Amino acid sequence: MNFKAIAEKYGTPLYVYDFDYFHERFLELRKAFRGNKLLIAYAVKSNSNLSVINKFSQLDGGADCVSIGEVKRALKAGVEKYRIIFSGVGKSDSEIREALELDILFINLESEAEMLRVEQVAKELNKQARISVRVNPNIDPQTHPYISTGLHENKFGVDIDTAKRIYLYAKRSEFLKPVGLHFHIGSQLTKLAPIRDSAEKISNLLRHLKALEIDIKFFDIGGGIGVQYRDEVTISPKDYAEAILSVINGLDVTIILEPGRFLVANGGYFLTSVLYEKKNGNKRFVIIDGAMNDLLRPSLYGAFHDIEFVNNSSETSSADIVGPICESGDFIAKNRETPIDVKSGDLLVVKSAGAYGFSMSSNYNTRGRVAEIALENGNDRLIRARETFEDLIALEEKYLIK
Repeated sequence: MNFKAIAEKYGTPLYVYDFDYFHERFLELRKAFRGNKLLIAYAVKSNSNLSVINKFSQLDGGADCVSIGEVKRALKAGVEKYRIIFSGVGKSDSEIREALELDILFINLESEAEMLRVEQVAKELNKQARISVRVNPNIDPQTHPYISTGLHENKFGVDIDTAKRIYLYAKRSEFLKPVGLHFHIGSQLTKLAPIRDSAEKISNLLRHLKALEIDIKFFDIGGGIGVQYRDEVTISPKDYAEAILSVINGLDVTIILEPGRFLVANGGYFLTSVLYEKKNGNKRFVIIDGAMNDLLRPSLYGAFHDIEFVNNSSETSSADIVGPICESGDFIAKNRETPIDVKSGDLLVVKSAGAYGFSMSSNYNTRGRVAEIALENGNDRLIRARETFEDLIALEEKYLIK
């Protein structure tokens, strides 16, 4: 890729996405489950650009959504309503109502209290709500604690006994229709054993529910397959599929996958330019035009992103690569070996930035969010314009008392 030409054309900071890579990853996952009923519901939260969602919709993908806004994004991007799932811990009555009116595939329940709210809203609408239950298998996913979701200490899902009560209640309810069973133990998973153990535990619950004549049609195994940011040994789609299929053998269900990071992380790049360099004593800082409001993962998780310095020498010394935000936590990398000859205007390519990059960005310090570019079939195109100052104040200006 000619990142320098792209940066010159669109300016920096900037996100660039390789849509050909996205396509390949989607097909790789689908091939691993070949011969089985399958819905790949892209996790919209990982990268919610309409054109990205649309790319997977064109491949007959669905959408895993965690807000009504994401549901409407998916619909706007062309995802069929019967391929959309609405998950998340804190759904409001208005969100539940809108999801039922939009007639999406199902709502994932996270608690008994939520089930009762969904039932009440469905009753008010005189509709039957298709539901699934997110079950927390209490298995350690062996990932960063901020993105672990499968233990009882995490806020997500319900234990197996509670799930049984919910399904039995829903079976008797005039306004609830249980159609799915769901688990998701965390993100950036690099060990297969926790996934297999969770799938086995939840598949046993599925067999129990079917014995009770609760007709579960969808076995939703969530997402979370990890990718390589640095030196992680990742799970192959083939091994992943074999582990899941081995525990649901004989069950007539549609498998739902909810990949996000797996599809888009390593196909995304954050381009940023050097402003200048400074030293505080022996400490070296390379100051760039990108910042934590653009790419939060290093500050939030201590996440590592490989960085390519375009057109610099091979001789290096240790430096912190930091942005203009007025926070000591504003960095892209710390103590990173950095070319000694960097100068203003030099381009940096921050890799593996396609997931949880732009989607977690903000306007902190009144900084406009950056532009997004798609690369496909050798061509580049703008898929989100850079925000202007006028964009930032548009929802405030008319209320200003002068």
